[in-house]
Amino acid sequence: MPAEDKPYHVYRGGREKGRVPLPPEGEGRRGRREGAAPGDGGAQPPRPVRRRRRFRPSRLVPLLLGVAVMLAIVWGVVGYFQLRSGVQEANARLPREALAALSPTAPSGVKSILLLGTDHSTVASRRADEHSDSMTLLWADSGTHRLAYLTIPRDMRAQIPGHGVGKIGTAYQLGGPALAIEAIRQLTGLPVNRVAIVDFGSFQKLIDEVGGVTIDVPKPIRSKFDCPYDAARCASWQGWRFGKGKQHMDGKRALIYSRVRKNALDPADTDISRGQRQQQVLQAVQSQLASVSTYFRLPFVGADLLKPLATNLSVGDFLSLGWLSYRASASRTLHCRLGGDGRLVDGQSMIVGNEDNVSVVQMVTGVSAPQPPRPGSGLFGAGCRVGKHVVPGQ
Repeated sequence: MPAEDKPYHVYRGGREKGRVPLPPEGEGRRGRREGAAPGDGGAQPPRPVRRRRRFRPSRLVPLLLGVAVMLAIVWGVVGYFQLRSGVQEANARLPREALAALSPTAPSGVKSILLLGTDHSTVASRRADEHSDSMTLLWADSGTHRLAYLTIPRDMRAQIPGHGVGKIGTAYQLGGPALAIEAIRQLTGLPVNRVAIVDFGSFQKLIDEVGGVTIDVPKPIRSKFDCPYDAARCASWQGWRFGKGKQHMDGKRALIYSRVRKNALDPADTDISRGQRQQQVLQAVQSQLASVSTYFRLPFVGADLLKPLATNLSVGDFLSLGWLSYRASASRTLHCRLGGDGRLVDGQSMIVGNEDNVSVVQMVTGVSAPQPPRPGSGLFGAGCRVGKHVVPGQ
């Protein structure tokens, strides 16, 4: 083939000075296509067709997970600030004298929290005749992931500092939470470094806020406590009824269940059974507060959840307690109670403690193994039972 008919140009290499000569006008840098006429503009080779990338669902999953994580973080932060606002208001409601009465120290990793249930406001509007409806000491040990609830009957005979001997439930009436803390510390020998006062009058709203609670009623109950009618109609009223088994309760019904004093279907029910029912409701509320549904509603109701409380618990304390409740297994959760013998003291029916209470305190702190009330200890026997949930009447 003659050189002038070749479809390409041959360039000589080397270190020649000057520019490399360009191809003649009308030809592309890569030469004319074979068969193209000179001067036709040098048709370029066709560009390769780009293929569309196929949609891969596997790429969408990480993106959606990232968005979900970011939303959960934002939601949690907003809920945290709402909760912190509620905690600050609850801290402000606690009387200063109660803070002064608390123990400055406790065993390492232990929060000793006194839960006082009252039937009225917990602040300056406290009535002169107001008393503590329930008293529970929560021994929370984060080092061993162990929880122990100690119920203290309000009719327990105790030394009331500055007022002599009487029912321990009257300590709150005589000197507010500060005197109640001091009386319970002397009775049990345990330090109290946290306190939470629960206003049962407002507790009903809290239960409704979290969507109600599920209670496992161990036996049928019929009580005329808090008759909703006048005296004439109360005489023929059959009373509040609770069937045996699990049932969902709104705030009003849960509050009535926790405050039943006498069960017409079981005369063996005592003030200790009543305290256990209150403890049962408190635990149900605690579980509901830690639920997923409450988490999603936290930005809207976080500040309202603590309105029934006056406490010195911080946001960190609440979070650590929630984590401890989650971590504590059934074998590391105790439900204990002080007890004794029912007697008449100065014309008043009281529970006079005995040596069993010393053993119960050691069970609470983990010094000795938990034991149920000993046989023959009667209706007010002291002891501990192991399990996640308290069973009233046992």
